Amino acid sequence: MTTAAVEPRAGERAPLGALSTDHKAVAIRLGWLCGAFFLAGGVLALLVRSELAVPGMQIVSHQGYDQLFTMHGSTMVYLVVQPLAVALGVYLVPLQIGAANLIAPRTALFAVWILAGGGALMYLGFLTHDGAGSAGWTAFLPLSSDRFVQGSGMDMWIVGVALANLAVIILAAVVLLTILLRRAPGMTMLRLSPFCWTQVVTCLMVVFAFPAVIAAMGLVYADRHFGAHVDPIWYLQLFWYYGHPAVYVMFFPFVGCVAEVIPALSRKRFFGYRPFVLSLMVFTTLSMSVWGHHLFTTGRSANEYFAATSTALAIVAGVEYFDLIATMWGGSLLLRTPLLFAVAFLLQFLIGGLTGVIVASPPLDYSLNDTYFVVAHFHYTLFAGSMFGLFAGVYFWFPKVTGVQLREGLGQIHFWLLVAGTNLTFMPMFVLGYDGMVRRVADYPSDAGFTGMNELATAGSGVIAASMLVFLANVAVSLRWRRAAGDDPWEGHSLEWATTSPPPPGNFDRLPPIRSSTPALDLRRAGPA
Repeated sequence: MTTAAVEPRAGERAPLGALSTDHKAVAIRLGWLCGAFFLAGGVLALLVRSELAVPGMQIVSHQGYDQLFTMHGSTMVYLVVQPLAVALGVYLVPLQIGAANLIAPRTALFAVWILAGGGALMYLGFLTHDGAGSAGWTAFLPLSSDRFVQGSGMDMWIVGVALANLAVIILAAVVLLTILLRRAPGMTMLRLSPFCWTQVVTCLMVVFAFPAVIAAMGLVYADRHFGAHVDPIWYLQLFWYYGHPAVYVMFFPFVGCVAEVIPALSRKRFFGYRPFVLSLMVFTTLSMSVWGHHLFTTGRSANEYFAATSTALAIVAGVEYFDLIATMWGGSLLLRTPLLFAVAFLLQFLIGGLTGVIVASPPLDYSLNDTYFVVAHFHYTLFAGSMFGLFAGVYFWFPKVTGVQLREGLGQIHFWLLVAGTNLTFMPMFVLGYDGMVRRVADYPSDAGFTGMNELATAGSGVIAASMLVFLANVAVSLRWRRAAGDDPWEGHSLEWATTSPPPPGNFDRLPPIRSSTPALDLRRAGPA
């Protein structure tokens, strides 16, 4: 069943009050919240890298370091990338399907406050004596048991993580139901934008996989307070049933951003739309069957099966890469900041994906497990990949959200600094892991040969911080001295470019005919009539 957008008053803009249920206001608040947590997590990362630059303890104690890396990982996964992945859908999905609002906007607003409460609880626990200790963002047993971490900090962290993931589940369910039930007339499923399809598969993974992490947090709490004596392998099975789909939850929406940027700035229609959609669905199915490759070294995993399913992911990912590259091939490329971030996403995530194939091979994983090689792989997927896809989307849709353009010169400085800092930070970690440096350690021997690579990584983290300062300056300057962008500065393809910038309540005063997945492009080519 489909419904059209309601009629707004001409020129009216979305209310941004704290209790507004307009999906755009909800998404903007969610974006600001995740942005604040991102800055906090970035400060923690700088402290971690500063401590590891040279052997010896310079800044914090061993216990303090343990809490820093636990909260850095927890912040970036639970409070930044996961909720941002769905926040993009909260803003864009109603616009791209021609809906007036989300299907349950008050529920989405409630989820934002749940996320804020969960994050606050995690950080309040961090301020206690022991915090979450050395449990890491994964909270493996027995590292998260009361034998290793005493006090209330770990308990507050457990409840905070459960609340943060509950918020993401609620938001994903709202976005998914909106896509299924609120599409405008003519907007069939095979006329959804590529971004909307990435939201469909993202929300499916959240709804089916994320309850497992809430159950896992319950097991840790029961182990700590009720003497449950949970088998650590049971916990691993449950956590990674959530944890590996979560990696793709933190990836697919940013693929969707890139899949919107590349056609618009290549001046071509998206190549291979239906194979792209099929690959997303197959990828999602496979993602629910690969969690066991995290257990290769335990001796309690079907290694051959999980190695096969994990390696098969490279095939369907190849379809997505082929479609994106083929879209650019022969196009009239507009090398502006969104496209630069999109291309860097493709190149850098490829490094993360190919090294994922390496650790999906049991004989290689036996050697590399729990080393800095895994840390580098993870950061090339979630930072060098997903965050670059996010910035491609930010620069692309900032004019739609605000009505003004970000400064192109500052954007390119931001881009090149971030490319340099990202690769300077994470590429040396592959070398460190190959040479045997294990993760989750606050210090290392001075004669181990790790100092040079750690100094490079720490210098790179400083360059990343500088790039983020440039981005914040760009936002501040662009909002203070506004340059009107117009309603469709990029000549975009999907439906949100057929309304004003920023969009009014109700999103559209009238909808154009929807005959393909590119209604804004079709409308522009049809001419004034």
